[in-house]
Amino acid sequence: MICFSLNSGSNGNCVYVEADGVRLLFDAGISGKRTAERLAARGRDVCDVDAVIISHDHYDHVRCAGILSRKFGLPVYMTRRTYRAAQRYYLGRVGELRFFKPAESLTFGAVEVRPIRTPHDAAEPVAFVVSAGRRRLGILTDLGHVFDGLVEVLAGLDAVFLESNHDPEMLASGPYPTFLKRRVAGEHGHISNVDAAELVRSVRNGNLQWVALSHLSEINNTPELALRTHRDVAGRGRPVHLAGRYSPSKLLRIE
Repeated sequence: MICFSLNSGSNGNCVYVEADGVRLLFDAGISGKRTAERLAARGRDVCDVDAVIISHDHYDHVRCAGILSRKFGLPVYMTRRTYRAAQRYYLGRVGELRFFKPAESLTFGAVEVRPIRTPHDAAEPVAFVVSAGRRRLGILTDLGHVFDGLVEVLAGLDAVFLESNHDPEMLASGPYPTFLKRRVAGEHGHISNVDAAELVRSVRNGNLQWVALSHLSEINNTPELALRTHRDVAGRGRPVHLAGRYSPSKLLRIE
């Protein structure tokens, strides 16, 4: 399995996953032009993508779903409630739109995509576990909080793009208004660096090959702080990568 983040953060999210001849994009938060360019920079053609799968209706995840459909002929998958809620951004025509239920796995050849419900503050939010044979990748962002069952999900993975959104002290002392601070740190917002690191530390089965810290806040976090917190709390026993806000991550493999 090969994967990389094209972009990660409140300015746009998109992850590419390739396995057994299947090519998938998760979320459509950056422009069609930028999506095509960043795939090409990693030797991939956007027109070869088999599906775009949307996690939830927030702008930074769904805004370019219609563009990817119209410009490149890509089928788009999302839940009905996500589609209805996303209309406030005027997606435009989505040529090949397919709905799935939050408890319903999707199959693309030998690849299975299992949605995981999250308590994030969206209409019908999900994260994803992508399976190809014995290899399992998690795309776990916009989680709300460390909810029941999340440790068990992580324990079954070989690698993960994991939300590490904010540093609690930076958030508390930063420029956000009080209501937004409460939203980010609350039960339906985003998990912190410490939350993410403690989550990884709780997994002791040794199968996790690497972690890619994702959806970092530009205002309430820094890449250096996220990495340092993770290493201090979770240890240095496995590679830790960053999914950046302004450039694609390195090409990552699951063996």
